[in-house]
Amino acid sequence: MEITAGFVASLVNGAVEGDANTRIKGFAKIEEAKSGDISFIANPKYAHFAASTNASVLLVSKDFEAPEGLSSTLVRVEDPYVALADLLNAYQSMKPRPSGIEQPVYIAEGVEIPQNCYVGAFAYIGKGAKIGNNVLIYPQVYVGEGVVIGDDTVLRPGCRIYEGCRIGNRCVIHSGCVIGADGFGFAPRPDGTYEKIPQIGNVEIADDVEIGANTTVDRATFGSTRIGRGTKLDNLIQIAHNVELGEGNVFAAQVGVAGSTKIGSHNRVGGQVGFAGHIHVGDANEFGAQSGVPNNVGSGKRLIGYPAVEAGQFARTQVYLKHLGELFEKKSKK
Repeated sequence: MEITAGFVASLVNGAVEGDANTRIKGFAKIEEAKSGDISFIANPKYAHFAASTNASVLLVSKDFEAPEGLSSTLVRVEDPYVALADLLNAYQSMKPRPSGIEQPVYIAEGVEIPQNCYVGAFAYIGKGAKIGNNVLIYPQVYVGEGVVIGDDTVLRPGCRIYEGCRIGNRCVIHSGCVIGADGFGFAPRPDGTYEKIPQIGNVEIADDVEIGANTTVDRATFGSTRIGRGTKLDNLIQIAHNVELGEGNVFAAQVGVAGSTKIGSHNRVGGQVGFAGHIHVGDANEFGAQSGVPNNVGSGKRLIGYPAVEAGQFARTQVYLKHLGELFEKKSKK
């Protein structure tokens, strides 16, 4: 790839400050960039690198104050991070797209694969599966019986989609994901053993969902486990049976959601947060990393800790804990 700063500006609705003909050959972090690279400054704490970077072009905000001696051409935009995402998506779209059906694969009789799809070697597509247009199925993917895959969806190498599950349009399911494994349901017997409860439901994933590597979404006992439109799940997340997630949620790595919990839309969840089962969580909440959520939560909250409490209350509690030793010493001297 070789493009100019002016072309970048046209892609991201930016304004060039400097030489619009500056050529770009690659992307790099600002502190590691060399001549010919484009980088960005979205967080003010990295602004000091602008004076020393070797990047030929920088994506910056409209109010960015350029330091003296800056040699880079600037492309000023409303939001550098969003502009970078748009630029990288444009770059990604320029890469060659795999196509055709590699061999060996197993495609059950009667399953139709549109001509504009790709099926990688050693993939398995079961009886009754329905594959949409422009779908990319990478090597060693398992698509079970009756699975529905929507248009423009990407199944990365080695993911597993169990029977009866439904995945919407423009989804990305990364390597190692398991969609539709049995929910964790066992009935205790008087003799101390456990009787497995058959999980006869499925998983339904709406449009524009992305699920990170080695994340698992369990099938429902009956009915459906549901992931709402536009939700993004990081790597190594566990979504249990009959969980329902609304639209536009973002979950960081190692989050766990226990069975039958319902979480609304546009929640932001930090790493290693745990949600108890059978609770309800509203919309537009923020949960700090490693929080434990044992009870229902409303909407518009900022919570952290275990049990999760309002962020302000948590901060005050930490101050009190820090001084507990001093308080005990004072008490013992009395």
